[in-house]
Amino acid sequence: MRVATALLLFALWLALSATLSPGHLVLGALLSGLIAWVNPVMKPQRRLSLLAALAYQPWLLGRILKSGLHVSRLILTPSLPIAPRLVRQRTGLSSDGELVALGNSITLTPGTVSIDVCPGEVLVHVIDEASADDLVSGRLERRIRGVFNTPEGPR
Repeated sequence: MRVATALLLFALWLALSATLSPGHLVLGALLSGLIAWVNPVMKPQRRLSLLAALAYQPWLLGRILKSGLHVSRLILTPSLPIAPRLVRQRTGLSSDGELVALGNSITLTPGTVSIDVCPGEVLVHVIDEASADDLVSGRLERRIRGVFNTPEGPR
């Protein structure tokens, strides 16, 4: 597996390189081998659903645009009706991939920032109540569960 990783890294090195000089090729091969050797071989924790992942991206983009408009409206309102708070939300997501997707999706959405993400719980700073809606309603978690083919578990 590490040989395949080293070969893929070397292919990427070649694709991004501007030269094929012998010294450059040797350096690329050495670095690719070193990186593959130092990093542990990781096994996928969950089976991904390609169709759900492709559907998740435009859904998330739509949520980002909607939240961006909402935050813009908050900023442009003279009274600035914000009510920032921390939301501690329980989650059934537990694998590294699921938690990374959750944390990144939250932080990419205007008005929300992931502060701490761990198995069973996420701590999020929200700018107002409406910004926490996708998280608190469970919509975001359900979408991520679909991408990772994770069955609904107890909370």
